[in-house]
Amino acid sequence: MEAAPDRRSYIRLAVVHSLLLGVSRAQVCEQFCRTDRLVRLWIELFNRGGIDALATKPRRGRKRRLKLEGLRDLLVPVPENPATAGELHWTGVKLHGWLKESLGLGLGYSTTVRYLHELGYNLRVPRPWPERQNQEDREAFLEHLRGWQQDAGSQLWFADECGVEGDPRPRRRWSARGSRPKVPSMGEHIRANLIGAVAPVTGESFAMILDSVDTDVFQCWLDELAQAVPPEPHLRRLLILDNASWHKAKRLNWHHFEPVYLPAYRPDFNPIERLWLRLKADFLTNFIARSSEERSNHLCAALCHFMDATFKVASLCAFRK
Repeated sequence: MEAAPDRRSYIRLAVVHSLLLGVSRAQVCEQFCRTDRLVRLWIELFNRGGIDALATKPRRGRKRRLKLEGLRDLLVPVPENPATAGELHWTGVKLHGWLKESLGLGLGYSTTVRYLHELGYNLRVPRPWPERQNQEDREAFLEHLRGWQQDAGSQLWFADECGVEGDPRPRRRWSARGSRPKVPSMGEHIRANLIGAVAPVTGESFAMILDSVDTDVFQCWLDELAQAVPPEPHLRRLLILDNASWHKAKRLNWHHFEPVYLPAYRPDFNPIERLWLRLKADFLTNFIARSSEERSNHLCAALCHFMDATFKVASLCAFRK
């Protein structure tokens, strides 16, 4: 009874257990509010197959009119390339209507969505993908990343800047039907810039909050990073950055870090981008800063959270290429 998969199975087993203890069938029917005919059926099942015969099994619905195998060739090319159906993008409603009108398939909306899920499709927002990129440079840099990742004598640090507004973008929230949720907005230009670096293997991170970014500010950040992450014998530290102009100034002092620049239009190679997204989602959703001091204090608390949660950062920024 304790291992019953659901409540219905538990009641069936409890009925048989009461009968085995000597309770009369009439009393069992009254106690569990079941008819005598149903109790006699459970007794017959138990005598025939034991407790396994009393376990409820999932009920099957009506048979599908169209099998998934027969629809696979029709459904798979269409979501991948909406242009084949004269569309720019698909929603579940649009795809269901197209299958019904153009192909004459008598599928309900929920059945269409279920078919798509079974084929491995989900609604996702596509990320921008720059066309101006060299595929050969991408593959060559990816091989370098893999080599550095496997080299025990090298440690990868990824650096990037991030802008934060005082009036953040509102995000979806649960609210009562018919209500119109509101987010306060100051309408003032309260902006901060974050410069950070992360080591995906260890989960270590370092960041500073600044008003703007240029070569002098970036040099100040490099000096602080070098103190926070001191050099270690026989360990080569690579600092991977994008191609911003202040990252390539000749007068920069890199200390014990060796700069490596990402190929053009390759932000997806920088795992700290995922850290910025998580920071904005967890700490800046619907948050309004009424002053620069309030904004900075909130950002400090968010950055300290990630600096302490090294395991979480290592999982979030793991090398997935």
